[in-house]
Amino acid sequence: MASADDPLLRRIGGRPKLELFLNNFYASVREDPLIGPIFNEIIEDWPSHIQKIAGFWSLQMGGPAEYRGGLMARHFPLSLKAEHFDAWLGLWTKSSLARFDPPEADEVIQLAQVFRQRMEPALTKS
Repeated sequence: MASADDPLLRRIGGRPKLELFLNNFYASVREDPLIGPIFNEIIEDWPSHIQKIAGFWSLQMGGPAEYRGGLMARHFPLSLKAEHFDAWLGLWTKSSLARFDPPEADEVIQLAQVFRQRMEPALTKS
């Protein structure tokens, strides 16, 4: 049983639960009328994408340093706007609340909010 002192990744159930969460989250992303077309146009291999992004989120949640991706550079050409970040974070929040217990869901959501705060100013176009 995980304790409150364990890394978030362990408290949510480890990499398998993270991957399940990401599969469900990205299923909702692919269906979203605003951001779905952006993701569907650039991601050709969803299973590989889920594995790569699971490495990123695993690291953020206290797991091993497996991600080697260039997060910002991959998002620069997408012409993102604030409403894209709103939609992404809304789906992330809904998925987090549906999949995780409240304390862990709140932490997962806070992590996403931090990345939004870092990425949005650098990536949004007026």
